Amino acid sequence: MKNIKIIEVKSEIGAGTRGASLGVEAIKIAALDFMSNFFVHFPTETIETENKLLFEPIESPYAKRIKGTLTLYERISKSVCETVKANWFPVVLSGDHSTAGATIAGLKMARPKAKIGAIWIDAHADLHTPYTTPSGNMHGMPVAISIAEDNLDCKVHDLDDNTVKQWEALKNIGGIAPKVLPEDIVFISLRDYEKEEEALIKQYGMKVITTNEVRRKGAEQVARAVFRYLSDCEYIYVSFDVDSLDSSISKGTGTPVTNGLREREVEDLIAKFMQHRKICCFEITEVNPTLDKENLMAEIAFNILQRSVNVLLMN
Repeated sequence: MKNIKIIEVKSEIGAGTRGASLGVEAIKIAALDFMSNFFVHFPTETIETENKLLFEPIESPYAKRIKGTLTLYERISKSVCETVKANWFPVVLSGDHSTAGATIAGLKMARPKAKIGAIWIDAHADLHTPYTTPSGNMHGMPVAISIAEDNLDCKVHDLDDNTVKQWEALKNIGGIAPKVLPEDIVFISLRDYEKEEEALIKQYGMKVITTNEVRRKGAEQVARAVFRYLSDCEYIYVSFDVDSLDSSISKGTGTPVTNGLREREVEDLIAKFMQHRKICCFEITEVNPTLDKENLMAEIAFNILQRSVNVLLMN
């Protein structure tokens, strides 16, 4: 039986819309509404945030609050690394997706010699860099951070020295870069990305499984294909951004996109992933109750969390 530890990251400094820092509490409220004592069963660690920066002027327009993001990366990667080394399975509940690169860093720091794969269930590729970003929001950059990519071929912005220094530090957190190779990432339900990100997907031949493919083949077949593709990886991390769900149900998130997955499709798919012995960490992110009605997004996220953890415990 896996020993599960919950790591809460109530940060939203990487998002463009306010409110994601409340996502973790919204998921807990959903658990209470379902009369579930889920959160009583597992030890929990809460990471100190840098949300105070939201009230301060932005220093780096192309990497907003990057200094705070770097501080968070140090805290989260240390926590995840220690959790894994102590033989716990980290379940990370995070506000915005920018900190997922820190989760990956922690996994790599705990297993520096291992090949790590990532299953990125998300409408977005999160492959922007400060050189290419249209928004400056850090939650569009964690995959680029993890593969240590600048994408200078598609450069749009010139950066100040400070931003460059902090960006380099982010990519090299834990003294290892890259943490994951581009060919060891599988995007699922990816459907909203810019040409700069598309250039990297094409350059590296990154694996993309569309919503239609999930629907056509079903969870079992898709999971099998993913594990075949990542067969060289010793450990695999699953990151679930709730905006991978269709915009008709994912109202409570910052960047909803049409043609996404249905709740049951995501639930079945993640449950299939969790049955695999190589899965080493699961993260749920981008629930924003301030954009929601009746906490629906958090309720969906909680259902997926509960089923995923149950599958983990059974395996």
